[in-house]
Amino acid sequence: MHYQFNPIKTAKTSFLGTYNMLGLARRVGARLLLASTSEVYGDPEAHPQPESCRRMHGIAIRVARIFNTYGPRMLPDDGRVVSNFIVQALRGEPLTLYGEGTQTRSFCFVDDLVEGLIRLMNGEHTGPINIGNPGEFTIRQLAELVRERINPELPLIEQPLPADDPLQRQPLIGLAQREQGLEPTIAYFREPLAQ
Repeated sequence: MHYQFNPIKTAKTSFLGTYNMLGLARRVGARLLLASTSEVYGDPEAHPQPESCRRMHGIAIRVARIFNTYGPRMLPDDGRVVSNFIVQALRGEPLTLYGEGTQTRSFCFVDDLVEGLIRLMNGEHTGPINIGNPGEFTIRQLAELVRERINPELPLIEQPLPADDPLQRQPLIGLAQREQGLEPTIAYFREPLAQ
């Protein structure tokens, strides 16, 4: 599972990489994008999950909280639910649900994520900004959708729910909509039309 294989090394790499990039951004006056997983919310007490914000050292930092991205070029063994279900279905294997599959997730197509990251980098808001889709699915609904598209005869099997699997994951994206969506476009047209 790549990053899950050695969590200490993963955390060290993330910290040192961020530390080094902050130093570089400070030295050359660059803007830095820090992409953060929505897993920082853990099993959330608030649902959907809001953003929180911190600033330091006057560096132009942009922080994105990324929610369950999927799309082409996912690794077949990356451990994410979309790729897991697709690979199992293509192999003709039963689709594995953990618990009854009632946990919820919100899935964001990679092209939408990239567009959100570009808008975040070009904007003035430092973040964090949640980038994701506010539409919420149960894991069972996703399994049924994949099964329907690939092989409707595949069974769904249930395994024990891991203790650290959050029950809900859905972004609040109001900040992204205000900062990156229609409101900046309205402001862009308002000024020339007022003259």
